Amino acid sequence: MTAHVLTTSGQTCLQSLLKVWFDFDLALSKAPIVKRLEQGRLSHEDYQKLLLNLRQQVIEGSRWITRCASSFNREYADVRSIVIGHAKDEHKDFLMLESDYVAVGGDIDVIQSSSKNIGSEALHGFLMYRASQENPVDLIGAMWIIEGLGNKMASKWAQLVEEQLELPKEATQFMRYHGENDEHHLEELYKLVDRVAVDDGAIKAIERTAKVVARLYILQLEEVDHV
Repeated sequence: MTAHVLTTSGQTCLQSLLKVWFDFDLALSKAPIVKRLEQGRLSHEDYQKLLLNLRQQVIEGSRWITRCASSFNREYADVRSIVIGHAKDEHKDFLMLESDYVAVGGDIDVIQSSSKNIGSEALHGFLMYRASQENPVDLIGAMWIIEGLGNKMASKWAQLVEEQLELPKEATQFMRYHGENDEHHLEELYKLVDRVAVDDGAIKAIERTAKVVARLYILQLEEVDHV
């Protein structure tokens, strides 16, 4: 991974982000819904609830990313362009979640009318707050966690879901799409790390935001069992 980042400060930032990811990955495996999935105990109801809860977070994703892009001034026009492209790529991802939900027996009206769980509310609120600050370079840390999850876990989870519930690939479109496409987004993140991680202040801000997003994402998954 470090070969993608060329500057010394970028390398330092990336090492910090890798440490945050390691801790996030460990905590992720302890979330009840993930534990059931990885231990072969996932039910159809579990999968429906997971999709329903992820949909409420994903539908807000392009909103905070777009807000983030609009908060960069002209000195960061190049960063703004990359972030706008990212929002464009993902602003309709929630439609795949809805399709998966229906494919596994869910009611489209239910997933479209459900509200965010406590973790999703906290995650979205934090991201919108940070995205509203001028030149929010720290949100590179948020993207690192969320895109990393898609790149490293989505394909694995899709396969586990299909095997345990005997489902066709049509029921895991969202996970499969991100497992196959988030590598490209990570490549863009490496470039952004080089661009914005220019001093200790920026590095610490990026690391802190990554830690907050990691914790709130775990909370979101923990709350799947409480809605």
